[in-house]
Amino acid sequence: MSTGERRLRITLVRSLIGRPEVQRRTIRALGLKRLNHSVVHRDTPEIKGMIRKVSHLVRVEHLEE
Repeated sequence: MSTGERRLRITLVRSLIGRPEVQRRTIRALGLKRLNHSVVHRDTPEIKGMIRKVSHLVRVEHLEE
């Protein structure tokens, strides 16, 4: 990744038990597999939209390099 590119660390902080299938698929598409698992993604509109759909289940941190 190029220098100065904004990135996001996304962490799953709430359980998927009892959640709708759409939310489960969104979490899986982000690459999250289990509680407290974190992934790093580029700050793009697509990723932001996915985060918005499951914002009540994840914690997002902005990373600068």
